[in-house]
Amino acid sequence: MAKILINKDNLFYNLEVISKKATNKDKVAVVLKDNAYGHGLVEIAKLSSEFGIKKAVVQTIEDAIKIEQFFSYILVLADSTFHNYSHTFHIAINSLEDIAKVPQNANVHLKIDTGMHRNGVSIDEIEVAFLGLLKQKATITGVFTHHRGADTLSTDFFWQNSNFFKAKAKVKEVCEKLFLPIPSFHSCNSNALFRVNNFDSLGDDFARVGIATYGYFDCDEVFDFAKLKPVMSLWASKMASRTLKKDQSVGYGGTFRASEDMIVSTYDIGYGDGFLRLNENHSYTTPKGFQVLGRVSMDNLTINSDDEDVCLFEDVTNLAKIHNTITYEITCSLKESIKREII
Repeated sequence: MAKILINKDNLFYNLEVISKKATNKDKVAVVLKDNAYGHGLVEIAKLSSEFGIKKAVVQTIEDAIKIEQFFSYILVLADSTFHNYSHTFHIAINSLEDIAKVPQNANVHLKIDTGMHRNGVSIDEIEVAFLGLLKQKATITGVFTHHRGADTLSTDFFWQNSNFFKAKAKVKEVCEKLFLPIPSFHSCNSNALFRVNNFDSLGDDFARVGIATYGYFDCDEVFDFAKLKPVMSLWASKMASRTLKKDQSVGYGGTFRASEDMIVSTYDIGYGDGFLRLNENHSYTTPKGFQVLGRVSMDNLTINSDDEDVCLFEDVTNLAKIHNTITYEITCSLKESIKREII
């Protein structure tokens, strides 16, 4: 049976590197959206809690409920139901229109658009948003933004930081005017956290760390970030073996043709499970040196091996390059139905 192995030591190593960069564990919120980037929501939540992380970020209230036993502080980024289930949940407000949907006594984080122009209110709308949230009897516990270019060598990162400093000054002004406590501030994703020399210089209360938790940085190579360790490996089990004769082909379209007699086997994973079809202009070699032969099918693929179990990857960086995409897409594509095991 195909399975995903989660390396606990590698995860803890990454969280230690991240915590030191953020100055301590309390300033780290682990991002667990989209099934923990394909690694397993509950599995990564449990391990992160064991390490000592107290904050988490998810996409929906449903996900927050699944992991509420592990964290005292959970930020829900993009739910449309606005169900205030627990005092440990904090609901992101992505627009002025969201405010009318907020249930009474909900904890909310107001998102500020500092230049990404995707979600969030403008700096000029901060006071209007605060007044609207107070009318809803919401508790404003956080204010945040998101970087559009922390992964690229450009001035965007510094420009957005400057805009967020302006937003924080406006928030403090409004809070003083309305006799409100100052909320928590956060802006850094993985790349942003590692681009700053001194996290405390930002004046943020914590960082939201996603892809770095899982061992990757998708960024320009010029950045000399810390070396992390991939947490996930993908394994498949043998379905059947056969001898492929010289000049015989295998799979759809017969795109692989044997140059000599060889043993090949099918394994129980395919693009239906999230292992994407390979670009046939590229070959893919497993960590043990086997090759994926021909086209990946919906539910299986063929490899020049007769091992009972084969590791398809321990690091998705090469696969991401083959697919001309980012590591996130490779890991997030893996279906939730694949069994996850912690080792």
